[in-house]
Amino acid sequence: MGYAQLVIGPAGSGKSTYCSKLHEHCTTVGRNIHIINLDPAAENFDYPVAMDIRELVSLDDVMEELGLGPNGGLLYCMEHLEDNLDDWLTEELDNYLDDDYLVFDCPGQIELFSHVPVLKNFVDHLKRKNFSVCAVYLLDSQFMTDVTKFISGCMSSLSAMVQLEVPHVNILSKMDLVAKKKDVEDFLNPEPQVLLSELNQRMAPQFAKLNKSLVELVDNYGMVSFVPLNLRKATSISYVLAQIDTCIQYGEDADVKIKDFDPEDED
Repeated sequence: MGYAQLVIGPAGSGKSTYCSKLHEHCTTVGRNIHIINLDPAAENFDYPVAMDIRELVSLDDVMEELGLGPNGGLLYCMEHLEDNLDDWLTEELDNYLDDDYLVFDCPGQIELFSHVPVLKNFVDHLKRKNFSVCAVYLLDSQFMTDVTKFISGCMSSLSAMVQLEVPHVNILSKMDLVAKKKDVEDFLNPEPQVLLSELNQRMAPQFAKLNKSLVELVDNYGMVSFVPLNLRKATSISYVLAQIDTCIQYGEDADVKIKDFDPEDED
């Protein structure tokens, strides 16, 4: 069985930086991972690219030849990838062993993992190839400045969870840039009544029932929670990686290594 992270999230949430720091961390601890670029608009990388969608299709070429804008061109590129899952992607995946660990750095267009089926079909293809897949959803921690943005982030993450139907880890990125960490920490384990009270204070009275339903969705089902990530701390990266590894059962079938000791000579 192979293992894969699908790194998703809004544009600017730190996906490529996460992939770069994750590769650095794994190299330091002697662990082998492969980073794959799935963004046809990407140009510069701080990590070695093991596989690159631009070998299949280029956003610049699509925009020039078809007269599409950046967003339309990117959707065309991803649909072209979807059309070539059984050809290009399968051929590329055949270069990796059964127990290899792949990390897919995805584009930031939210529609790709909220309602367009491209990434859903991509994930299904990986599962057919015997990969255990975890979606890693990054959200900028500086986005979590008030309760309305927190609820918005939860709903965005939930839509990706429902669409992709794979184990899911939500990460609050860029924690090292947060000036008042207490403001963010309040949303890691939020009190539902406090959330509801703050929502009702910020929004018009006609939204009271909607606010109550949203807070109950977040609280009652426990479907959305966030893990803070500070890329400047190796312990924080290790903790996040352990959460993801648990989701995909990485290392659970590894053999226990027992060191043999020579018995001491008796006097």
